[in-house]
Amino acid sequence: MEKDWNHDLRDAGLRVTAGRVAVLSELDAHPHSGVTELAEAVRSRIGSTSLQAVYDTLSALHRSGLIRRVEPAGQPPRYEIQHGDNHHHLMCRSCAAMFDVACSVGHSPCLSPSDARGFVVDEAEVIYWGLCAQCNESHER
Repeated sequence: MEKDWNHDLRDAGLRVTAGRVAVLSELDAHPHSGVTELAEAVRSRIGSTSLQAVYDTLSALHRSGLIRRVEPAGQPPRYEIQHGDNHHHLMCRSCAAMFDVACSVGHSPCLSPSDARGFVVDEAEVIYWGLCAQCNESHER
């Protein structure tokens, strides 16, 4: 059963719109989606929408704290529902698959810089790069 996002949107100070609900629903079902995939999925849910409207929706949802933007080097940004768990990601160099992985050690933020330079650090973002099991198996053949 699909989650009702109306309460979350209102709590975040955002109006409930079909586009916002569609983006949140798609991210809930398909975490780590990019803008292009989201735009196609939103169009299939609500009809026509522009790529710019999806960008604007993602920006508003990110600013409100409902979603998280992950920016792997050399890849377009990916988005996921913000769960506040400060998890990290595994990223396949071959097929670009992305998977969640629990925080490496300790409490949030699970990594602390050697010199915080006066920052009060509240989040750490780590991406582990390598080959997923399927790509590694293909590579070994």
